[in-house]
Amino acid sequence: MLELEIDGKKIEVPEGSTIMDAANRMGTYVPHFCYHRKLSIAANCRMCLVEVEKAPKPLPACATPVTAGMKVFTHSDTAVNAQKSVMEFLLINHPLDCPICDQGGECQLQDLAVGYGGGASRYAEPKRVVFNKNLGPLISTDMTRCIHCTRCVRFGQEIAGIMELGMAGRGEHSEILSFVGRTVDSELSGNVIDLCPVGALTSKPFRYSARTWELSRRKSVSPHCGLGSNLMVQVKQKRVMRVLPRENEEINECWLSDKDRFSYEGLNSEARLSVPMVKRDGRWAESDWQSALELVASELKRIGEQHGASAIGALATPHSTLEELYLLQKLTRGIGSENVDFRLRRSDFSADASAKGAPWLGMKIAEIDGLDRVLVAGSFLRKDHPLIAQRLRQATKRGTELNIVHATDDDLLMKVANKAIVAPLAIAGTLLAIAKATAEIKGVAVPPAAQSAAVTDAARKIAASLASGKNAGILLGNLAQQAGNASGLHQAAQALAAVLGARFGFLGEAANSVGGYIAGAIPGKTGANARRMLAEPRKAYLLLNAEVELDCNDPALAIRALDQAEFVVALGAYRDRVADYANVMLPIAPFTETSGTFVNCEGRTQSFNGVVPPLGDTRPGWKVLRVLGNLLGVSGFDFNSSEAVRDAALAGDLAAKLDNGIGEPASAAAAPAGLARIADVPIYAADAVVRRAGSLQASKDAQAPKAWMASSLLRSLGVDAGGKVKLMQDGGEAVLEAAADDTLPADCVRVAAGHPATAGLGAMFGAISVERA
Repeated sequence: MLELEIDGKKIEVPEGSTIMDAANRMGTYVPHFCYHRKLSIAANCRMCLVEVEKAPKPLPACATPVTAGMKVFTHSDTAVNAQKSVMEFLLINHPLDCPICDQGGECQLQDLAVGYGGGASRYAEPKRVVFNKNLGPLISTDMTRCIHCTRCVRFGQEIAGIMELGMAGRGEHSEILSFVGRTVDSELSGNVIDLCPVGALTSKPFRYSARTWELSRRKSVSPHCGLGSNLMVQVKQKRVMRVLPRENEEINECWLSDKDRFSYEGLNSEARLSVPMVKRDGRWAESDWQSALELVASELKRIGEQHGASAIGALATPHSTLEELYLLQKLTRGIGSENVDFRLRRSDFSADASAKGAPWLGMKIAEIDGLDRVLVAGSFLRKDHPLIAQRLRQATKRGTELNIVHATDDDLLMKVANKAIVAPLAIAGTLLAIAKATAEIKGVAVPPAAQSAAVTDAARKIAASLASGKNAGILLGNLAQQAGNASGLHQAAQALAAVLGARFGFLGEAANSVGGYIAGAIPGKTGANARRMLAEPRKAYLLLNAEVELDCNDPALAIRALDQAEFVVALGAYRDRVADYANVMLPIAPFTETSGTFVNCEGRTQSFNGVVPPLGDTRPGWKVLRVLGNLLGVSGFDFNSSEAVRDAALAGDLAAKLDNGIGEPASAAAAPAGLARIADVPIYAADAVVRRAGSLQASKDAQAPKAWMASSLLRSLGVDAGGKVKLMQDGGEAVLEAAADDTLPADCVRVAAGHPATAGLGAMFGAISVERA
């Protein structure tokens, strides 16, 4: 520790700290623009100049290391005069357009100009003008306002991992620009809007829609991924206008993914369902709540009496709140059925009987930073978990070795020590081979399941990397949970973790991927899981926030099952997709219009309140399910608040319910003959709200899916990249553009799921046929 004095006050700081660090620690504000605690030091704005005793001139606080006995003056005449001089230079070319600037009212330049700017400019020359740049559908530019702090450039290089913006030119001819003809397409791009200290980079969807002083600020939690990012939702006249990050170092730090930031547009979609709808004689008609709920109750009673309670099934998405999932399973069981499941994209449930608890991350999110060896298996990491990928990106810079076992070789924008790219059903065998090689390196017994594994060079290199560390972690992604042999893959990871003495866990697909287990929204011993409920069609279905053709592992199977059903009730926020197969549509509130709870991938419970009133006749989902339970005569449905439902759902020790251990899986999926499908769910197709966010759907990541395959496979089909191919699977087909990717396994075809263009196909990781269209 070093002792120094700032403005006459003594403080101790760790060696290597800067004056800015010391000032922040003691609560002394030093004006700045280019400095940001999460970015590297640039020291190019010079606004943080301070006086240091015995120094010949003012020094930048952000870039000056502390020395023992140093005396710093942040508000002396010398320091203030230097800061005022810098401000005068910054304002020479800055336009006087604060009244029409979206940054007005929350602009650092505006704030500091009040304290350090002059009453009038001494410069009479014409100001420079910089033409605006097209950075895509999310970021709007007014580059004449830019003060060249380079925060956006450094963010791209250091946090997002890709340099999409740079600075060209010198002096007053300097410009921030993208590469010629390119837009900013990072899944974290919206953070540059927060970082920009002026109005040069602003939100294109929010542009000119409200002023900051007109907005109410309300806390919330993101429903989109397993992280549970903390949000600050800004509201004007009962409408969500903007979403910003709410800082939480243990979860999302100060960042947001674009999916969390811009998905609010889907909340205001024209497809919103605002009144109950009932289908009569094939035509939809509006209804009041009482009539609609009485119809639902009577039909469920009728089907239960005629066909038995097991003829009723309930399907939910993990984006639903804990309260909704808890009451859905309680209602389903209350009428005598055990058929309830929220794991719609899973296909292998063979380990359910031997599961010891709710699968979770296996560690705190913040503990990922401290791992020195990491194996990520079966994960489209960058797109499925952008902020966890960002944590791993920073860890690899500090020396962490990252190893990948996956079916695709996507660019993760970080250093990868070793990787094995294999077919989806071969990932489990690769993990067992790594376990065998690791056991040999460490001189311990080879796990029984791994004794016959064939150890490849890639497996041996990954094993050597993992065995050389002291704090290893194994993370299983969405593919690992959705593949046909997910249980075997889970067991292989468990065996490898035991050999290494490492922690292992799951990167949750959605906000309540853990909460669904805690709520009990999984079938009992006599119940049918999500796949069985569709493979053996039920007479009635309760759908909670589910659009089965986009949310299920096998959409073709799901549509056939629902078409055969006598009665389908859809509880959701949108009417456009479920109208094809539902008999009753009940409008329930999305996360911004209801109170609720999400249990994130680390098992952290995060509750939130609604930020705007429900749209039209929309009602909170937990209230609808409570009333339905009362109409059906189910006991225990006397809750008066969502907090009461939450407390009932969380009864007992939550930590004790989190356990990744499983016994022997009941069965293993056989590798498909011929070609195997690899299905990722595109980042902006993962849930109903995101799918209706217009700006996100105009981005590069939301482009129509293609059929990706190795060049050798394209040649064998007689198809050139860019040509059309017909894909056939489980009686369904789709015609897509073919594209070449020689990093894919030779016998695999990558076709995205969760998209209308591929909704007619079958299982996400099943056999698939391809022919020239």
